[in-house]
Amino acid sequence: MIELSDLPVLAATVADDVERDGVALVAGVLDPAEVAHVLERLWAASAESERRGVPTHAAGLDPNASNVRVFDLIELDELFAELVAHPVSDAIVEQVLGADYIVSNFTANIARPGSGSMMVHSDQGIVMPEPWLETQTINIIWCLTDVRADNGATLHLPGSHRFRTRADVPEDPISQMVPLRAAAGSIIVMDGRVWHTSGSNVTEDEDRALLFGYYTKPFVRPQWNFTAALSPERAAEQSPTMRYRLGLDITLNVGRAPTLS
Repeated sequence: MIELSDLPVLAATVADDVERDGVALVAGVLDPAEVAHVLERLWAASAESERRGVPTHAAGLDPNASNVRVFDLIELDELFAELVAHPVSDAIVEQVLGADYIVSNFTANIARPGSGSMMVHSDQGIVMPEPWLETQTINIIWCLTDVRADNGATLHLPGSHRFRTRADVPEDPISQMVPLRAAAGSIIVMDGRVWHTSGSNVTEDEDRALLFGYYTKPFVRPQWNFTAALSPERAAEQSPTMRYRLGLDITLNVGRAPTLS
């Protein structure tokens, strides 16, 4: 497992890889027991979301209901509040975006057999107008199962983090995309400018479960309104640093962070 003392070197190396390639892989962030525990809690969160009347199929995102989407993870289970602030992801995101980064969103996408691809997009392109001249957003993708091409690995267009406008995207980007393969317990780090889509799960009986932590520089409006989404009880559980990162206090987007600890 990764030691805390190794994080500065690891974060710097990953940041260099992301700057060069747009993506990076960090293996062994969670051990098998931790992976199984998180996956169990994810399915429980999915059921709880449905119980609260929030569907786990987003018709506007996916072609069929074989993609299970779980939103508002931090509210649904305190485990995800801990995971979005995991020391490994925190060190990497801070290295790339700076210590005053914020959490824009944290969601899950479980590709069940028969699931298809969503639209091709870049996450930075969704939240910021072009031109995209530098990295202002980043994804940390938690792999809760082994991820391969046949079970729906995320497809990405290599080198697309250097695209400055939509005009730079080729006419048929999917034909040039490659899958992001990883073992369960790994994280995939992806520059927010990388153009990508979800893969199709063509297996007969194998799920592909991913969590997507989306982080941005503080001037970028977050995708998820945590002030409205989190219950007072869940909000009260957050540390001062996480209150800042989730926008629960008045310091969000004022150009400086509180003392982060």
